[in-house]
Order: sequence, then structure tokens, then C-alpha cells
Amino acid sequence: MRILLTGGTGLIGRALCKRWGAEGHELVVLSRKPQKVSELCSGALGVERLDQLDGTPAFDAVINLAGAPIADRPWTQARRKVLWKSRVDLTQHLVTWLELQSKRPSVLISGSATGIYGDCGDAIIDEDSPSGTDDFGSRLCVAWEDAARQAETLGMRVVLVRTAPVLARNAGMLARMKLPFKLALGGRLGNGQQWMPWIHLTDEVGLIDFLLHCDDCTGAWNACAPQAVRNSEFVRALGLALHRPAILPAPAFLLRLALGDMSTLLLGGQHVLADRALAAGYRFQFIRLDDALADVFC
Repeated sequence: MRILLTGGTGLIGRALCKRWGAEGHELVVLSRKPQKVSELCSGALGVERLDQLDGTPAFDAVINLAGAPIADRPWTQARRKVLWKSRVDLTQHLVTWLELQSKRPSVLISGSATGIYGDCGDAIIDEDSPSGTDDFGSRLCVAWEDAARQAETLGMRVVLVRTAPVLARNAGMLARMKLPFKLALGGRLGNGQQWMPWIHLTDEVGLIDFLLHCDDCTGAWNACAPQAVRNSEFVRALGLALHRPAILPAPAFLLRLALGDMSTLLLGGQHVLADRALAAGYRFQFIRLDDALADVFC
């Protein structure tokens, strides 16, 4: 299979390239630094522009994961433009390029996030639940998905993967949380009652591979472990995994003061279910948070 990836040098993209490269698939990664792609992405070919692929053999699939990190700095107006351009504008450009191809890939798997639902309190959320409209993060995801859905008009199967925070050893959410816990400064965020969906990197990769090969799988899919936990449960489990206490809470008002709108990523929550993945027959390797953290930090 010949696969084009955007965002291939990110956490999920690198893991996908490692798996698919080992399986013998031909991988091409769109990147601003194509010279680094081969090393980072298990030997994949790096290209800087889509037009460099004109006239090359057709792709069987496109995996669209590109997007500047959303939680590494406050959402200033300048940062919002970067986040929008790297997700929505890039996806629109990708679909426009696909429209020009004489032979198009059969499937586009495009990234999104469980943050599309906004802060849902204790409501139980599945793929049919409405998206949020009150914060920038949810509006960004809605526009990102709308741009990807335009590929349906080209006769392509479109899959939207709404990913929860991914658990991996030295990257993603745990990389930012580990240091405070190592310094015995970890604790709940706000009152700790907000729901925190999560997914182990192994299952994120496994689910995307499952969706790639499932010809009947279309539309939105929640990529999260079947058992969601509250923030207080998450930090307690993380503290145990790191053999550190989790006793210093971060007050909500301080998080809002320091982070502005971006504080919704920490103080808002979604009790998200992976109903479609389970119904379709995907078998999660990591259902319990304790088991996932033990594997990450083993």
C-alpha cells in the first residue's frame, strides 16, 4: 500500500510509520523539514510540497495528522492563526490537491480531537453527540473536520479520528506532566472532577490501522480508552506510577489567569465513549489506566 501522511513526524505519525514501514508499505511524509523525515519516520520519503508528488504513482490512502501543538503555549491571536492554518488551511489545501489527481486514494483518515465536544460536565458523550461552540478548541476541530469532509465529494471514504490525549513515555501529555510529579509538585487540576479521556499510543496506532483497512468505516470515531476517569483519579494513578505524591492541586483561578482560554483544555472535561470502535470489533489493548501507565513507565 502507498500511503501519504501529513504530520508524520509527530508522535502518532512516527509510530504509524514505524508500524507500516515494518509491514512493507511505501510511505511518503509531507513535512516542512523533509530532510529529517527518513530518520524520524522509519525510512519514509519526505517532501516539502504536494506538487512534488504530481506525476508519481497514485496513493492508496492519505493520513492527515498535521497540526501545530495545541497545548504548548497560550492561545494568543497569533497562536490561534498558527493553529488554524496548520490544521484547517492545510486540510483544505490537501483536498484541493486530491481533487486534481487523475487517480485518487480510496480513503482519507483525518485527525481531530475529543475536544470537539467542548466542556460537557458529567454528560456521556459518543460520536453522535453535538460539538461544542463555546471555546476556540472545539470550533477549531469542527472546521478541521468540515475541511476533511469535502473529500467525500471526490468519492473518497473519509474517516475522522477524534483523539483523546495520548499516553506515551517521553512525548505528549505525560511529557509535560512528568516533571512536576518528579518534583513532588503534582496534583489535581481545579476541583479534579472533570472527566479525562485518554488513549495509549499503541491503541491510537492500532485503531487508525483498523480504520484504514475497514472499508465500511466512515465518519467520526472517538479514539479513547473505554474507561474514562476523572482528573483526580488520573493524577492519583500517575503519582502511583511515578512513585510520587499527588497532593498539590492547581487552583482553577490560577490556571485561568495564566492560560486564558487554553485553560479549557485542563479544566473542561468530556466523558467520552469509544462506542463505534468497540461495535466495529476493535479490541483495545489498554482499557485500564493503571495498566496503560505501567506499560508507559515500565
